[in-house]
Amino acid sequence: MKAQSRALLEAAAGRELQIMFPMVSEPWEYDAAKAIVEEQRAWLAARKKPLPKRVLYGAMLEVPSLAEMLDVLLPRLDFLSVGTNDLTQFLFAADRSNPRLAERYDWLSPAILRFLKRISRAADKYGVPLGVCGEMGGRTLEAMALIGIGIKRLSITPVAVGPVKAMIRSLDAKACTAALDRLLKTPPQDFRGALAAWADSHGVSMA
Repeated sequence: MKAQSRALLEAAAGRELQIMFPMVSEPWEYDAAKAIVEEQRAWLAARKKPLPKRVLYGAMLEVPSLAEMLDVLLPRLDFLSVGTNDLTQFLFAADRSNPRLAERYDWLSPAILRFLKRISRAADKYGVPLGVCGEMGGRTLEAMALIGIGIKRLSITPVAVGPVKAMIRSLDAKACTAALDRLLKTPPQDFRGALAAWADSHGVSMA
């Protein structure tokens, strides 16, 4: 990790560098990882090496335990990202690569959306930019749900940009938020079906 840190710092010389630590389960793990980078930053500075003009530090929230420590972690972060693939797998205790468990792996489960909404509200409270990465944000119906719970940054594959962009342009975000609030308050058994029906009745592009 020391070698990787030095490589990142030297490669970003003269520019802004954003470093995100994955699989953080407790705030002190983030602190320890950041300390390693800062030590290497000081090591390079002592040797007159060119350095980034600014370093921003973030964490990937994919281990559910970290969500219970956001009041401790968020004040220390420059940004936060949610890794929906692993997070969903851990929340449901279901291996997403196992076809026998695939039915349990649904990003439009009210449990997942309530969990993500709580994270979104916490990030807003502390003024920390929040993004979502993973396959969830690249699917139009799921992306619509993320917007409805307050997520404004999505990291998606290039092939998904067109459909998601078309969906966003056809969406009334305030109406979507109201719909999600209502559905999450009293979730129907077929949450996906109810959300799809709302999108259809409101002319939201799902191509």
